[in-house]
Amino acid sequence: MKKLGIYIFIVLVITIILPTVIVKTFNFVPRDIPSLGVSLVEERPEEEEEEDKKDPVEIEYDFEKVKVYNPKTNTVDIVPIDEYIMGVVAAEMPAEFHMEALKAQAVAARTYAISRSIKFEDGHPDHKLAPLCSGIHCQAYLSLPQLEDIHGESWVEKYWSKIEEAVVSTNNLAIFYDGEIIEPLYHSTSGGRTENVKDVFAIDLPYLKSVTSPYEEGATRFKNTVTMSIDDFVKKIKAKYPMANIDKNNVHEKIKLIERTGTGRVKKIAIDTQVVDGRDLRDLFELNSTNFTISLDKKLNIIEIVTYGFGHGVGMSQWGANGMGKNGKNFKEILKHYYTGVEILPIK
Repeated sequence: MKKLGIYIFIVLVITIILPTVIVKTFNFVPRDIPSLGVSLVEERPEEEEEEDKKDPVEIEYDFEKVKVYNPKTNTVDIVPIDEYIMGVVAAEMPAEFHMEALKAQAVAARTYAISRSIKFEDGHPDHKLAPLCSGIHCQAYLSLPQLEDIHGESWVEKYWSKIEEAVVSTNNLAIFYDGEIIEPLYHSTSGGRTENVKDVFAIDLPYLKSVTSPYEEGATRFKNTVTMSIDDFVKKIKAKYPMANIDKNNVHEKIKLIERTGTGRVKKIAIDTQVVDGRDLRDLFELNSTNFTISLDKKLNIIEIVTYGFGHGVGMSQWGANGMGKNGKNFKEILKHYYTGVEILPIK
């Protein structure tokens, strides 16, 4: 009988007491967002253009062409690298952006293409026919005919020469850290501060650290609000997590914040007794980012989710790059701001 009592006590600790201890009360009221203007780590001073003061170092890579898998046709195209980079810049960044931002995007796209081609020479595990694909799984790529079909002939006449200039003027430049080519992640909008890679992808890279991202307030997706009924919110939660004991009346008790990253993004959330990643809720409700807050209004029967930024938040913010370009920064300064401790060097 004594053993039975001990067993029951252990079960109560695991199922009821422990979750109560580890879970913080979820704030259904918007809270301060650390990523909006609060410095969380000491900013390193802007580095001087040291490579301009020394003999340039040429890193040898033979990549005049790249192999690109097209998931729509299940075929592989072999594309001259400059043509490929132009197609990536046009697909990934608005052509209206500042020229220095487009140049930064061109260098990042070239670096990414070469990095992936080296790492997955025999094909990527998710598309084994080629190291790169034309979709957002890698970096988006559109050929000139595709761009004309999408945007029209007038767009090509107005912007294609600008994109060509961004690529040609940065010809053969790539991003290196400690002599090695990097994998330069980038995203649309950070919401005011980029994210540490380890808090998103569970790896730690010295050049993908959190930095401020100024001039983003004009971004189309800097802030977004998703509103739904409490019933619809609960329905989606139950469809994804059927074991959760959650309903319209207890939702404010069953969804609890556990942890935010240092930049304010939601890292862990408890749904009843199950702990999930913030990215899981982002995917479930198709949110722009994990930098979100949730508020509840029982009288109006609504849930409101406010997000800041768009994308994973790691590496270069494209809207931030555009703002930096407009405020006098060149493409090298932009890249060195978003990728910590890197060098911009020629390859051949």
